[in-house]
Amino acid sequence: MFDRRLVKCFDWGLLGLTVLLGTFGLITLYSAATAGKVTPQTTIYMKQLIWYAGGLVVMTVSFLFSYKLLERWAYPLFILCNSLLVWVLLFGRYIGGSRRWLVIGPLSIQPSELIKVAVILVLARYYARHVKTGGLNYRQLMMPVFLTAIPFALIVNQPDLGTAMMVALIAGTMTMFVKIEKRTLMTLVVTGAMIAPSGWFLLKDYQKRRILTLLDPASDPLGAGYHIIQSKIAIGSGQLTGKGYLMGTQNGLSFLPEQHTDFIFSVVAEEWGLMGAAVLLLTLFVFLLWGLNIAHCCRDPFGKVVAVGIVAMIFWQMFINIGMVMGLMPVVGMPLPFISYGGSSILTIMICVGILLNISMRRFMFE
Repeated sequence: MFDRRLVKCFDWGLLGLTVLLGTFGLITLYSAATAGKVTPQTTIYMKQLIWYAGGLVVMTVSFLFSYKLLERWAYPLFILCNSLLVWVLLFGRYIGGSRRWLVIGPLSIQPSELIKVAVILVLARYYARHVKTGGLNYRQLMMPVFLTAIPFALIVNQPDLGTAMMVALIAGTMTMFVKIEKRTLMTLVVTGAMIAPSGWFLLKDYQKRRILTLLDPASDPLGAGYHIIQSKIAIGSGQLTGKGYLMGTQNGLSFLPEQHTDFIFSVVAEEWGLMGAAVLLLTLFVFLLWGLNIAHCCRDPFGKVVAVGIVAMIFWQMFINIGMVMGLMPVVGMPLPFISYGGSSILTIMICVGILLNISMRRFMFE
């Protein structure tokens, strides 16, 4: 029997924020794909419209059933997503030096995006059953490390170090939220600090160049430093109020690489200026606070940790993407949530929004 309390407790505020961000993303993408170009990339914009429509469908499906079912299905979903990652390594489409896409008929799906949700669910299931006041010890951390290491290793081998680090950051944030024993935490921090320098020798040559270029973009202005230099020019030229919608020169003349994906925030800053970029960041910040409030109000341990994991995912993607386009972080393939072009990214974000709505509208079940 349908419970009317589900309608009464529906989170219209979260839905409104999602629609607002999605609409602004489509408006910005239209400019990034068409402004000033002799042959506008309208196909990109139409594809994004279709992906958003599909995203609304999966978002709706994600809140129609009780999120507690996700706790039961966390491990099967985790195994399925990791199987897709293995399938990508074996038979995925090879584009731009990496094998990240799985072609299913007319669709190209990036399983490394979907695995983020699977990791959040499986870790939330584990932590909900093992959380304790004093924090987790070494033995209790072995399973989360193992569950995180599997997709991390598979994604690194694509290679896609940026997304692999995202998985690690999400897992780390969730782990810190549920708390670690002080002695265990100190040992892990010291060990990590000692091991971290050796990671430099594990990086590929192009990854090392990206880090070195971050320190001095002018050292290779037409190569590895080109993205950062052009992005900074676009952001700075927007000044306070921007050049106007569809009027950005860096965007319109195609001087800005990947303007519809990783560097779309530069398009926002050039056309809408500091004020427009600040409004976008403020809206994203309100979305994050809304998600944290859902976690705070949830009395179910699984729902609480899932909400924190989703907020962590969106925060770190936003943080890395904006830091990257401003020249504060190395260039990695990291879309800006709700704004950048990308079907798998949009589907993943909308699934997460649906789960947040699910948790919020069923809060009365645990009061």
